[in-house]
Amino acid sequence: MAEGEAAGDAGLGPAPAPAQEGAELAAVIGATVPTGFEQTAADEVQEKLGSASRISRDRGKIYFEVPARSLPQVHRLRSVDNLFVVVQEFKDYQFNENKEDALKDLEDLVKKLPWTDPLKVWELNNSLKKKKTKRKKHNLQSPASREKLNDGGEEGGADQNNTNDQEDCAQNPVAVEPTGGQNTEKPQGVTSRNGVEEEEDNKQSDVKVEVQASSESGTKAGDSQTGEGDAKVLKFRVTCNRAGDKHSFTSNEAARDFGGAVQEHFQWKADMTNFDVEVLLNIHSNEVVVGIALTEESLHRRNITHFGPTTLRSTLAYGMLRLCDPQPTDIIVDPMCGTGAIPIEGAAEWPYCYHIAGDNSPQAVKRAANNICSLLRKNESKDSSTALGVPLDIIQWDICNLPLRTGSVDIVVTDMPFGKRIGSKKKNWDLYPACLMEMGRICTPGTGRAVLLTQDKKCFAKALSRVGHIWRRAQTVWVNVGGLHAAVYLLRRTWERAEERRSFW
Repeated sequence: MAEGEAAGDAGLGPAPAPAQEGAELAAVIGATVPTGFEQTAADEVQEKLGSASRISRDRGKIYFEVPARSLPQVHRLRSVDNLFVVVQEFKDYQFNENKEDALKDLEDLVKKLPWTDPLKVWELNNSLKKKKTKRKKHNLQSPASREKLNDGGEEGGADQNNTNDQEDCAQNPVAVEPTGGQNTEKPQGVTSRNGVEEEEDNKQSDVKVEVQASSESGTKAGDSQTGEGDAKVLKFRVTCNRAGDKHSFTSNEAARDFGGAVQEHFQWKADMTNFDVEVLLNIHSNEVVVGIALTEESLHRRNITHFGPTTLRSTLAYGMLRLCDPQPTDIIVDPMCGTGAIPIEGAAEWPYCYHIAGDNSPQAVKRAANNICSLLRKNESKDSSTALGVPLDIIQWDICNLPLRTGSVDIVVTDMPFGKRIGSKKKNWDLYPACLMEMGRICTPGTGRAVLLTQDKKCFAKALSRVGHIWRRAQTVWVNVGGLHAAVYLLRRTWERAEERRSFW
């Protein structure tokens, strides 16, 4: 039989201690974050919630403890993608080498887990979601809101549907798919969303599996409509994320057997699409975390309604902005804004800075403008009496000839073309040096900084060496963007004078 040793260090015990009668309910929250920005998320949690976080060995996750009453503030964090309440964590779970025994041990684990408090937290979270939905419905019913919804938003439907198709989990009972937005390593020969084959790294299989519980248990749940009159039978599914090459079972098998045991224990009904409860089984080598999901869809979708071919996650945009430490009155420019994810996130979180966004593509500028309009409507619907505009302008321009004064900008933050979906690697060899020179021209010497995201690291390194007199690399953060290994570079402007292209003023 496998024996799991529960986590005891870093302030996290085997499981959150059961709340004593009259004591305040607390929860250990797990959050998935953009890989590479775990420390940024931990800093935000400390700053906004006053809680210390532990960064998981499994990249892209952090854990922190908060009172259950702080759940609304937890959902307002800008750096987290998905949230779950931890049922129990095992730091060094010893898996049996025999597949049948290992799966039986996972089944037996279900009965030993402390489900009571995490389920209370899940119920509280559900009640908060219901209140939010009621408020939304109320806003939609007002004539003013109906008018606003009928104005604008010409192209959102098709773009949004396409993106949802790409990012939403497959709901097939035996669907296996990579975990989007995390440090996902795919088996050899699997093609990523960007159409690029990625090699397997350290034989790590980090897959997201959603499977319906076994058919035998399914019959039990179908028959047992609880003996408590018309008490509602909850519907559930189990999602398994597994990484590591030393497991004798697949993610599919782990989720199936663990789900069957959950069903038998609670007499819930398995449902892959219309579920009430999503139970998470995260296995990373010998680290096992069982949790209950608190978010139905990723929080990174908060700002964007009109999607483009390479829309950046809002959570990643936040991490990039935070890296350059914006100060009140700073002028922040995104010269290749695409759908506007970076400047919109910046305007929402740093309203005392002035944000300028631009792109050479008229379609991108239109999408960004529509996303800004959506943000304005959202702000108005929250509280029309205090609704303000956003400190953000959008312009169509040429990145190599920006209509901005020399030395007039404090910060440049942008997602540069990877040369895959937009542009090409060949074009990047000319584009990158020209961009860095022009960014150097508009940035304030000595204090200006730039945060740039790219997957074309070789080209960027060469371009940076050509403009080393005006830019110095201060920090590199390695990130995973849609399965591609990319880098975020923090550059600092030197005191050297940049080449003047022409005078605009």
